Amino acid sequence: MDLVARPGAVTRLRARRFQDGVATDRIESLATEEPLEIRVGTTTVAVTMRTPGADFELAVGFLHAEGVLAGPDSVSGVRYCVDRALTPEQRFNVVTVDLEAGRGPVDLDRLSRHVLTTSACGVCGSQSLDVLAERGLARIAAGAAWPVGLLSAMPDLLRERQQVFDRTGGLHGAALVGRDGEVLAVREDVGRHNAVDKLVGWAVLGKRLPLSDVALVVSGRASYELAQKAAAAGIPVLVAVSAPSSLAVGVAERFGMTLAGFVRDGRLTIYAGADRVAATG
Repeated sequence: MDLVARPGAVTRLRARRFQDGVATDRIESLATEEPLEIRVGTTTVAVTMRTPGADFELAVGFLHAEGVLAGPDSVSGVRYCVDRALTPEQRFNVVTVDLEAGRGPVDLDRLSRHVLTTSACGVCGSQSLDVLAERGLARIAAGAAWPVGLLSAMPDLLRERQQVFDRTGGLHGAALVGRDGEVLAVREDVGRHNAVDKLVGWAVLGKRLPLSDVALVVSGRASYELAQKAAAAGIPVLVAVSAPSSLAVGVAERFGMTLAGFVRDGRLTIYAGADRVAATG
């Protein structure tokens, strides 16, 4: 492959396409994937592969989901790395979040162990839910019902606004949708969890939490991780184009969320919180 350019979220490169045995050289657009190192002060707490763009929101949203931030006032600043020993490209792959003095002690060692480990022994799903409760996640209040027609339309509302996906075909998307159908924010990323972190970071930095009157729609499946991030932001409704995992349903039931899966082609399945959904017709 011959690298041509990397303009932010999209990388363009030369590729050879075969159709009916005939080769054509052409320029293809791919979703950019680069590492992002997230620091709190001088301590690295996570490294995630992401699509560049909304990096500050991603870092802040991630820290909020992990219980590091008590609220928007916990953040005193967010910046890219200024270490001159790094190349300019590398500097834009490191984001530092500074916390306000007096925030209180933060167990960054625990956080680092949690987010840098991909598997563990002796941990079960119910224990994971207990950890969220012990961290202080509150059950989301019932609130008014959401029309099933609006929930059914949310994947299309998201898809219509996935501009980078239109160019690359290789990105997950997530959106926040109001009860009136207004799309409040959309973010894209190679990682579905990153797209959600970017949305939550947008809400934290804009002092919009809790998101008690919006729904979160994601382009793929609903995992424990996505449900946990939604619950931490106070989001009452999670809509997924594909299937939920069993532990995602567990999070939704434990914290009073509505979880809809397989939302496409005019149908959906409610796995938790059906009382919050109003039938139409």
